[in-house]
Amino acid sequence: MAAAARRFGILLGALVGGTAALALLLGLLFGSGVSRSLSVGWYIVGSLLLISGFFVGNRGPARPEGEGWSTFSLRRWVRWASPDEQRESISLSAVLVVLGFLLIALGVLADTRYKIV
Repeated sequence: MAAAARRFGILLGALVGGTAALALLLGLLFGSGVSRSLSVGWYIVGSLLLISGFFVGNRGPARPEGEGWSTFSLRRWVRWASPDEQRESISLSAVLVVLGFLLIALGVLADTRYKIV
């Protein structure tokens, strides 16, 4: 558990830091304030992660078979996903959704237009 928490922390830190750097750069370019740039950047990336998590989690049990595709083949090009593939899909979805919620929460905290308390 400690190794997984460390990897998740590194992933979260990289997302927060990378998004902050890009948001501050774009905010400087467009003449926006620091808190506004950070909050909008974290809102956007968090929302994209939430949407990605939704679509990854709603993937059906069918997976593509092979890499080639022929229009004249009568063979089915899909296969059923193994239980490991289905668990991996749900796990990835959970990670993306949690990261998305955390980034949106950081955006709410950084947004100075409204008082939280």
